[in-house]
Amino acid sequence: MGSCANTAAPVVLAIGAAFLFALGIQFTRKGLRHIDSRTGTLVSIGTAALLYWAVSPWLLERHYWMSPAIALFAAIGLFRPFLSSNLSMAGTRYLGATISSTLASASPVFGVALGVLLLGEYLGLEVAFGTAAIVTGVVVLSWRDDVSRAWPWWALTLPIGAACLRSVAQAFAKLGMESLPSPYFVGLVGYSVSFLVAAADHRWRGAALHTAFNRGCGWLVLTGASYGLAILFLNSALDCGRLSVVAPIVACAPLFTLLLGVSLFRERAVTGRVVLAVLLVVPGVVLVSMDS
Repeated sequence: MGSCANTAAPVVLAIGAAFLFALGIQFTRKGLRHIDSRTGTLVSIGTAALLYWAVSPWLLERHYWMSPAIALFAAIGLFRPFLSSNLSMAGTRYLGATISSTLASASPVFGVALGVLLLGEYLGLEVAFGTAAIVTGVVVLSWRDDVSRAWPWWALTLPIGAACLRSVAQAFAKLGMESLPSPYFVGLVGYSVSFLVAAADHRWRGAALHTAFNRGCGWLVLTGASYGLAILFLNSALDCGRLSVVAPIVACAPLFTLLLGVSLFRERAVTGRVVLAVLLVVPGVVLVSMDS
C-alpha cells in the first residue's frame, strides 16, 4: 500500500496536489497572454526540472540509479506533461474549451479503472459513487451553452487521450514506487526526460531558446514551480495510498481553479453552476476519502 502510517495522508496530499495544479493553471493563463504555448511548456518543465535537481544533494541517493523502476519513471517523462499537454491543447483547438474540458473530466474514471485492473486494487461503493459525483461536478463546471459542432469525430480522441495518459503516468508512478519508494525521484527522472523532449521539440521547430524570455516567462516559471510541487504531492499520495482513491481527488483541480479565479484572481463570479458543482464535488471527495 505504501509507507504512510496515517490513513488520511493520501487524501490530504491529493487535495494539496489538486490545489497546486489549479494554481499552476492560473499562472499559465497569465503567462500564455505573452508567450506561445509550446515555448511556455518548455519554460514550465525546465523550471520544475531545475528545482528537482537543486534539491538533489539532500534527497537523491546513488543507488536510485540502479533500480529497474527508473525505466517506468523515464517512460512517464516521455508523455507527461509534454505529450498530454499538447493533446489537451489540440483538443481545445478542434473541439473548443467546453467539449474538450468535459471529456478531460473523465480522467478519474481511467485512474480508478487502472487501479483496479492493473494494480489489483478493490473498488468500494464509496469510491464508485464519489468518483461519479466528482466527474459530474467537473462536467457541470466545464459545460457552456455555446458549443460548436463543426469538428471531426476523431478529434474526440485528443482530450480523452490526454486524460488517459495522465492516468497511465499515475499508474506507472505507483508501480515503480513499489520497488523504489521515492516520490522525489519519480519527479526528478520524469521532469528531466520531459525537458529533453520539450527542448528537442523547440529545436525541431527552429525556435531560438532566447525567445522564451519575455513578459510571460515569469508566470511560466511560477507554473513550473507549482506543477513541480504538485507532482511531488501527487507521487507522495500514490506512494502511500491507492490510485483509485488518489486519482478522483486530484481531478478536483478545476474546482480549485474556479475558486481561485473567484477569490484571488477576480476572474469569475459565483453562480448557480458553481454552487451545484461544489455540492457535487465536495461530497464526492468525502465519499472517496472514506474508502482510503
